[in-house]
Amino acid sequence: MQRKEIIAMLLAGGEGRRLGALTQKLAKPAVPFGGKYRIIDFTLSNCSNSGIDTVGVLTQYQPLILNSYLGIGTSWDLDRANGGVTVLPPYVQQKGGNWYKGTANAIFQNMFYIERYNPQYVLVISGDHIYKMDYDKMLDEHKKRGAEATIALIEVPWQEASRFGVMNVDGADRITEFEEKPKNPKTNLASMGIYIFNWDVLKSYLVRDDENPYSSNDFGKDIIPRMLQEERDLYAHRFQGYWKDVGTIESLWEANMDLLEAYPTLNLHDNEWRIYSVNPNQPPQYIAPYASVKQSLVNEGCMVFGNVDHSVLFYGVHVGEKSMIKDSIIMPNVRIGQNVKIYKTIIAEGTVIGDNCTIGVEGEHAPITLIGEDSFIPANAKIKN
Repeated sequence: MQRKEIIAMLLAGGEGRRLGALTQKLAKPAVPFGGKYRIIDFTLSNCSNSGIDTVGVLTQYQPLILNSYLGIGTSWDLDRANGGVTVLPPYVQQKGGNWYKGTANAIFQNMFYIERYNPQYVLVISGDHIYKMDYDKMLDEHKKRGAEATIALIEVPWQEASRFGVMNVDGADRITEFEEKPKNPKTNLASMGIYIFNWDVLKSYLVRDDENPYSSNDFGKDIIPRMLQEERDLYAHRFQGYWKDVGTIESLWEANMDLLEAYPTLNLHDNEWRIYSVNPNQPPQYIAPYASVKQSLVNEGCMVFGNVDHSVLFYGVHVGEKSMIKDSIIMPNVRIGQNVKIYKTIIAEGTVIGDNCTIGVEGEHAPITLIGEDSFIPANAKIKN
């Protein structure tokens, strides 16, 4: 096997409980986003655009649809004879096997895969964040500083810092302290869960971590604190740009609504940094002459006979006559009847909504209503949150 300078290990096995009904049958990275994509498209596209052509995708929870979606990586230009995308579920070895017990343990269980490519560096990323990042620039910084690990950090509002793992750094951006969700944070530099390690260093810590029966086998809780305790060379890579952890219904809704600005911070029309996805190959959209569509994303295959305002419609959505959709996300192949009112709601794939229904509550501060996959809402129903 040809040696690689760097390979990526993409953590995609999280259950995503905070996304409720959206992840009952689906892994979090496979949740649809932005009218066209799935969440994992962003990290895979970042790898492809950064010149990283070998990506191990670690799956565990509800992997069927995610595995099928990834295929051999063709949609992201990651179908390679030497490298490409490889799905890595837990497996049984001669001495038995285990589910992945934590993020670090997932990498530990796949050291054999990493060593096939004998890399100098390993990039560890998560498949549940929305952002565009050039990992090659991060690697350049890592090499110039002679770092043993580099962690991507982003400034977050001070009032939100206690929700994240935050890092204290010195004047040279060397990381001096890590605090996991502190009540009174000393800094607002939050970890983005993106790491570059020298492979020989990471390997030694993974082995020691596996031997520790008291470890939670997690990068944030175990590996990084231990490296800091032993005064290893850890540096920050400061990221400036759009980044969103879409791990909750609220953050997923907000990230979709962010795309509805005329000039959104997350530019999906940037030909220099394209976000790739699997093309569903649907027919063109149709907007009836008496329909209305304002400030919305409407994907191919949609048929709109009603009114759509400040909303995201994925492919294959049907909106009946005299229906109104406002501040909502309608996922693929949802069929909405006539005279239906939908406010601030996320409707999962394959749902059917009968005529004369009212779903959700109108208003800027109203709670978000969620309708799960393949639901059937009978005519005249009224559903609030």
